[in-house]
Amino acid sequence: MAKRAYNIPNMLTYGRIIAVPLIVLLFYIEGRLESTYFARWAAFWLFAVASLTDFLDGYLARIWKQTSNIGRMLDPIADKLLVSSVLLLLAADGTIAGWTLWAAIIILCREILVSGLREYLAALKVSVPVTRIAKWKTTAQMVAIGFLLVGPAGEAILPNTTLIGIVLLWISALLTIYTGYDYFRAGLKHVVDEE
Repeated sequence: MAKRAYNIPNMLTYGRIIAVPLIVLLFYIEGRLESTYFARWAAFWLFAVASLTDFLDGYLARIWKQTSNIGRMLDPIADKLLVSSVLLLLAADGTIAGWTLWAAIIILCREILVSGLREYLAALKVSVPVTRIAKWKTTAQMVAIGFLLVGPAGEAILPNTTLIGIVLLWISALLTIYTGYDYFRAGLKHVVDEE
């Protein structure tokens, strides 16, 4: 049991959780540095590596037959911590503001609602599989957040970096609505059957 908790796929998940306070710290440092984008770039690369572990941990757990209960529990928690904390940071520093905040709110609300539904369905011994479009939604979210994390630091390399991130964030918000509706349609059938 303890051996499974420390297998490589789970260590990748733990690493993703540890990345969250480090990214927050880098944003805190960024606000105190004068005319340098080192902290933003560092936050971006840390986020990019953490996002990559999201794809790797499940893949490795399946091919190496190292799935575990702790991995199944922590993987979605790590994803939600990473996405929600960075979206809140980007809102706090003004990278996303105005109408774009609604895209972030849609993403955060869907994540919370789907988590609640999954927890309820797990108690009924019903699993809701992750669809291909839900994987595309996650990819769009991660890429959008990556662009937004780099933000003004990336403008010298790729003009309109922040604008590209905002457009991608809205695309991921639309995919979020679609996949959220899909989950609720599948899940509510079981909720109604139980009543």
